[in-house]
Amino acid sequence: MLVDGKWTAEWHPVQATDAKGGFVRQISGFRHWVTPDGAVGPPGEAGFRAEAGRYHLYVALICPWASRTLIARALKGLETAISVSVVEPALTDQGWRFGDYPGADRDTLNGATYLHELYTRANPHYTGRATVPVLWDKQRGTIVNNESADIVRMLNDGFGDLADSTVDLYPEPLRPQIDALNEAIYPRLNNGVYRAGFATTQIAYEEAFTDVFGMLDELEARLAAGGPFLFGDRLTETDIRLFVTLVRFDFAYHGLFKCNRRMLKDYAALSGFLHRMLAVPGVRQTVNVDHIKRGYYSVKALNPNGIVPVGPALD
Repeated sequence: MLVDGKWTAEWHPVQATDAKGGFVRQISGFRHWVTPDGAVGPPGEAGFRAEAGRYHLYVALICPWASRTLIARALKGLETAISVSVVEPALTDQGWRFGDYPGADRDTLNGATYLHELYTRANPHYTGRATVPVLWDKQRGTIVNNESADIVRMLNDGFGDLADSTVDLYPEPLRPQIDALNEAIYPRLNNGVYRAGFATTQIAYEEAFTDVFGMLDELEARLAAGGPFLFGDRLTETDIRLFVTLVRFDFAYHGLFKCNRRMLKDYAALSGFLHRMLAVPGVRQTVNVDHIKRGYYSVKALNPNGIVPVGPALD
């Protein structure tokens, strides 16, 4: 990680632990907001005006948080307005790296070798981990935001006429329900699989395991009773949040993260939801199974020999 702008230690998946040995995720450090007129957004400072070609996304295809932003970019029709660079899937001792692995890119915009170089370019005294996604402002040469939840919402409503107005991932009438379901899904499932995989004590692992499968059971029942999406016919940001975890479940979380009570394919309603999401134009293109498996199985703390499983396949 970076300490006062200097890389100080080899990358490690466990950012911090609580009193029970549970995995604690780092809080994002850049929280500015793109708005149609450049006015200040919910957090941050003013001056980040929505303009075609001004902003760039740095992502990892292994990462569910980064994949949320790619899906939102596709659904809102912002592919030509916002450019993208993809890091290599395998995590190095200095974290995310740009390069020539199939499906990855070199950083032709800033010439960085490692993602952490962009963090110190934005803040020479930055302390913390260099995470994806990163929304970069080409004009000001800095990071706008590195919090996926913020980026998804600004892609939804911060780019004005540049975006497809017929798609609303956070519709006003559903916002209280969306926020409530997000708050349930995130700790128990989205982050729950990480809490299980990176737990350092048995009790922390078992608590996370229980949360993961309790949430999956609740969502299975919800989709079986309604659907096709979590709020009926309306696809929202909550569907994106759920999808990015589900599509990685059988490839990584079931085995490597020890979330092995059941595989996703054992849930009829959740499996149906997964395939409906994959059929939405633009979504399947954000899923790279090779990057997902290469990335997760490169974590030395969990897989010291680096052997990547051959299966399963994405149906």
